[in-house]
Amino acid sequence: MFPKVPARWMKINDAAPYWEHFDHDSDIGIRGIGSTLEQAFEQAAIALTAVVTDPDSVAASKAVAIECEAPDSEFLFLDWINDLIYRMAVQDLLFSRFEVSIDGGKLTAKAWGEPVDQRKHRPAVEIKGATFTELRIRQSPDAMWIAQCVVDV
Repeated sequence: MFPKVPARWMKINDAAPYWEHFDHDSDIGIRGIGSTLEQAFEQAAIALTAVVTDPDSVAASKAVAIECEAPDSEFLFLDWINDLIYRMAVQDLLFSRFEVSIDGGKLTAKAWGEPVDQRKHRPAVEIKGATFTELRIRQSPDAMWIAQCVVDV
């Protein structure tokens, strides 16, 4: 049902940020891992795109500014992911590059992407929204940040 896209590793060092999917019944989990909370949010956004298409097929040609505010990092993560899902659906965009800054409960970001091209991107599914299911923001024992949730498809 979902495209089989392996987790991407940016081979910089052992603490390189990456993203992955995890199974959850009929939906799919997205997870971002990074040495900072911002990197984890960015990687989770790439995982979100990978639910729909291969992120490498999406040109980073159009920048979109995004701002979210929430009382804690979990709600901030859901707002971030749901904002991207909204833009993907309403503005018919896919994203492949992200730059996130978090200050307290405020997120400011840029997302780069392009309009959906059915032949080029071959979208696999439509994402309906981010859920509270498996929602976690935490720092692992090796000091890597993990941001994850299940998205409804």
